[in-house]
Amino acid sequence: MIGFLIFPEFQLLDAAGPISVFEIARRHAPNAAHVITVANKAGAVRSSSGTEMFARSLRSASAVTTLLIAGGEGVEAATRCKATIAFIQRLARRGVRMASVCNGAYLLAEAGLLDGRCATTHWSCTRDFTGRYPNVRLEPDQIFIRDDRVWTSAGITAGIDLALAMIAEDHGEQVSRAVARQLVLYQRRGGGQSQFSTLLELKTPNGRFAGLLSWMRENLDAQLTVDTLADRAGLSARHFVRSFIAETGSTPSKALERLRVEVARERVQSSGEAIELVARSTGFRDPERMRRAFIRAFGQAPQSLRRTARSA
Repeated sequence: MIGFLIFPEFQLLDAAGPISVFEIARRHAPNAAHVITVANKAGAVRSSSGTEMFARSLRSASAVTTLLIAGGEGVEAATRCKATIAFIQRLARRGVRMASVCNGAYLLAEAGLLDGRCATTHWSCTRDFTGRYPNVRLEPDQIFIRDDRVWTSAGITAGIDLALAMIAEDHGEQVSRAVARQLVLYQRRGGGQSQFSTLLELKTPNGRFAGLLSWMRENLDAQLTVDTLADRAGLSARHFVRSFIAETGSTPSKALERLRVEVARERVQSSGEAIELVARSTGFRDPERMRRAFIRAFGQAPQSLRRTARSA
């Protein structure tokens, strides 16, 4: 049985997203676990959106083998609830697989389950979380992390990726892929992927080059010279470079490499494509050029990142 722990002012999608994953898994794997939602006080629990979700009492979790903890605005009050923390600790002692979505990691940390472990949470919580829980090896730029039987994920939609990874572990990759297709997801993101998007980081509020950046990402295998990009932007090459740097904080060549590395990393971690094919299709052409770019960006070669993703 899969248990979801919620609390007043929880983030609805933190619970509803993974719940849907496990629900659909039962269509493809009849032996997949049922889902229940629990809270310190049984009944309707109000989310931060105002929508309510019904929860059973904590006593109803006696058959739970996996517990997922939602995050949300109410997590601070939940960390001060002695009954909730004791419940988490009790299930952990029983050998239950534990997981958190977004800042639900605070509850695992408060229960002492993350001490000495690698974990992640929403990137915006990094400074506060590391200050409060210095014994946790926080890795803020990750989608999700598994450390033995304790799983943690980044913000909101990352909980879906974590749930799909659990389905893959419990019922195989074929079932996980079928669930992802049913959810109309492009693919399941590997745990080692970044929480951040190069497009989001490079776009400024006025978005002058937003369209160009999106076009670049869709055409990485093309010859994207400065002249080509300037012509598409309707500017002279010199004016384009000056304006691009002023708006994005990056040169066109560095921005292009970041886009190529981001897309290549997704392909390396989530598919079995040959490294040479990934390099060619993302515009690196030469696998050695891609390897050097990966080491600059991540400190690891593509093959190393692929091994890490597969082991996760």
